[in-house]
Amino acid sequence: MKVEQIYTGCLAQGAYYIVSENEAAIIDPLREVKPYLDRLEKDNVTLKYIFETHFHADFVSGHLDLSKKTHAPIVYGPTAQPEFEAIIAEDEQIFEIGNVKIKVLHTPGHTMESTTYLLIDENGVETAIFTGDTLFLGDVGRPDLAQKAGSVTQEDLAGILYDSLQTKIMPLDDSITVYPAHGAGSACGKNMQKETVDILGNQKRTNYALNQPDKESFIKEVLDGLTAPPKYFGMNVAMNKGGYDSLDDVMNKGLNPVSAEDFESFAEETGALILDTRSPVEFHKGFIPNAINIGLKGDFAPWVGTLIVDVKHPILLVSDEGTEEEVITRLSRVGFDNVLGYLKGSFEAWKNSGKETDEVKRISPAEFAEAFKENSKVIDVRKIGEYSAEHIDNAYSRPLDTISDWVSTIDDSEHFFLHCAGGYRSMIAASILNAHGIRNFTEIEGGFNGIKKTEKLPVSDFVCQSKTL
Repeated sequence: MKVEQIYTGCLAQGAYYIVSENEAAIIDPLREVKPYLDRLEKDNVTLKYIFETHFHADFVSGHLDLSKKTHAPIVYGPTAQPEFEAIIAEDEQIFEIGNVKIKVLHTPGHTMESTTYLLIDENGVETAIFTGDTLFLGDVGRPDLAQKAGSVTQEDLAGILYDSLQTKIMPLDDSITVYPAHGAGSACGKNMQKETVDILGNQKRTNYALNQPDKESFIKEVLDGLTAPPKYFGMNVAMNKGGYDSLDDVMNKGLNPVSAEDFESFAEETGALILDTRSPVEFHKGFIPNAINIGLKGDFAPWVGTLIVDVKHPILLVSDEGTEEEVITRLSRVGFDNVLGYLKGSFEAWKNSGKETDEVKRISPAEFAEAFKENSKVIDVRKIGEYSAEHIDNAYSRPLDTISDWVSTIDDSEHFFLHCAGGYRSMIAASILNAHGIRNFTEIEGGFNGIKKTEKLPVSDFVCQSKTL
């Protein structure tokens, strides 16, 4: 028997590949299925089942393309109602893969169809659980995504999740390995550990959610501090439940090179968003007016989902040459399939054509320290928890994920400084501000990490972030 965790850092997502004898199973596959097909071919095994722990909200699963290419059936837990052919398993139903078994444990709460899969090895020993978004390392799945107005509340779901954990997970042996669907950085939880694999006994000892004295306390603690989920989550659920275009078709449409001469008119004709995926360092030096910068080398896909929101919005790309396929793949992971093409020759081609360009004024932390005055206005776009832990005295907390709510409140007649932790998020914010006609600001390279090193600026006392979430 072989169990492999296939972890994707930018989504903080774990898919799982299980092999026994000449058969395999895959749990929660990502949108691009070639890596799985390559593994199956290398191991000379047949994919018998594709297991889905629930209808994912933060990414588009590869279940449909993988099933189409391998003819393996898709399996969901009880109560799931997909709009395509699938096996809807019963609680405690057993599926055999080679000499091992996978037992269905219905664990509703994160969503009503949420299911944990229990792996039983060749000797009949319960070995591992694949918990999806039911149980994370250090946390549990947020119970506010599947609530329905007037019927099921987040408090109801939290209570259901408590019952699932107490009746299905806690009775299992401490030696069992826990394989969650997500790790630290995912928006599906609030307090996840950086590790991606653990044993259940350690989680029973250290996971705050598993150590509440009663259901009432569990509900209170699990719901405390939850921020609003990203707005694209609902669209991803709909795609996972209802179906989507083949990634092959998405790629064929998106890998369309557009000359600098045609790019501008193409954007105007289609109403496409110009998405510039170059690094913040390159973007600030020059970019196409109104382009939005979300750098590929960062939490690219989640920020696209959070800030662009509408997965059907047409997109035109400005990317470093040779990265276009990776960009389209990572966009597809969160459901953004409507890429119309990319700028051939990247930004250099645009600049060499003599067309209008724009730039963001950026200064070093040392230059900021010299320019800073007692009445200087500073906008900090980090998360609330980061800001609460430590910040420049009197800086305004304006988290990037809520920029659509506060951008209209900015007074462009008053100069301000803009920063995040390291420069990635502040350049995203800078590009959005520019697109809204707000230009009277200076962005700080290196963000708060660099600002602290100057030791010349007034900052609040440090508070451990774990106490501020």
